[in-house]
Amino acid sequence: MPLSVSAPDTAFLSSPSAPWLLLGLLPRFSGKRWLAVCDAFADPLEFLDASTATQKAFGAGAEARAVMAAWQRKDLDFPPLAAIATVFDTCRQQAIELLGWGSERYPEPLRHIQDAPAVLYVRGRTELLSQPQLAIVGSRNATRAGLDHAWQFAGALTEKGYAVTSGLAQGVDGAAHAGALAAGGDTVAVVGTGADVIYPRSHKALTGQIVEQGVLVSEYPPGTGPKAGHFPRRNRIISGLSRGILVVEAGLRSGSLITARLALEQGREVFAIPGSIHNPLARGCHSLIRQGAKLVETVDDIEEELAAWWNRPVEASPASDPVPGTRPRPQPELFATAPEPAPTPEHLDQREIAVLNALGYDPSSTDQLCAATGLPADQLMQSLLLLEMEGLVESAPGGYLRVF
Repeated sequence: MPLSVSAPDTAFLSSPSAPWLLLGLLPRFSGKRWLAVCDAFADPLEFLDASTATQKAFGAGAEARAVMAAWQRKDLDFPPLAAIATVFDTCRQQAIELLGWGSERYPEPLRHIQDAPAVLYVRGRTELLSQPQLAIVGSRNATRAGLDHAWQFAGALTEKGYAVTSGLAQGVDGAAHAGALAAGGDTVAVVGTGADVIYPRSHKALTGQIVEQGVLVSEYPPGTGPKAGHFPRRNRIISGLSRGILVVEAGLRSGSLITARLALEQGREVFAIPGSIHNPLARGCHSLIRQGAKLVETVDDIEEELAAWWNRPVEASPASDPVPGTRPRPQPELFATAPEPAPTPEHLDQREIAVLNALGYDPSSTDQLCAATGLPADQLMQSLLLLEMEGLVESAPGGYLRVF
């Protein structure tokens, strides 16, 4: 919470969202405690204006009680209360909407998860938070195939009427947001920073698009920078907003598996895209499938699983098309998430390195490789032969794939 205070506006004291903001920012007052307050009081004002004994009975420590006493006195000269009022002023100045837990616009699915946020900070089209959502998550260092899958599944899901939800991280998250926007669909970005903080910086343009065409949501006040502990916590909001979660690529220690576990605990459906046994980023998905996640090859696999839940008819798509509709391959500059190449032998020249980096763990045709590397066919075949002799790639039905 920002510590700098500069004559906060007294409008804070009469705003309907102020009690929720205050409750959410009380020092050392955890989510479980304020949820207990919500169960006991119809209005948070009743708790904020309650006696010291009552507040203490609900676990409010000395610091929290001091802030509430200043609230009762309407004392904006008390620095901790003034700091909270400054957060309120900053939100108004930066067009960040405050959604308290008691607001009619607070997303209903989120109310029913453990440790729901007392207040959400929202930029963009707030109404999208109440739209049916499907989360897409995966590795920050996704392969090109993983980025393609995230992009195309996101676009196809928006055509089915879902908003695509993700965490605005590099890799799969960024590709999912960009794919939804490119299809003219809706996307929800749940961030682990303040709603006014752009992170990662490479997603500056994408963040602007999301705020304009979709919605960005955070549980942290403006000015909050990235901290390691924030990102696992925001995963519960990603899954909590969604009716299901699609894991595109994930290692066995991936944060995406944490999101999948949270989704299962929240009663959401979990879907996973299988990959090559040679791809270490497919192991997390395979592990989820072994544990009962739905194996996904087409967007219809997701639609069929959720159709009964939503009581919606399933629109069949051509079986030959893994994702309905034809879309261009993702443009890296849109979401700046090109995968980090694996270490390569030092003796290879730049041409062979370019070919190796263009290959994934699923077969790529020579036409695709020519387009990806810019090499003429004869030079490409020379490089592929050399890489094959080195044991780094192998031919397979449909083209070539990397084995290193």
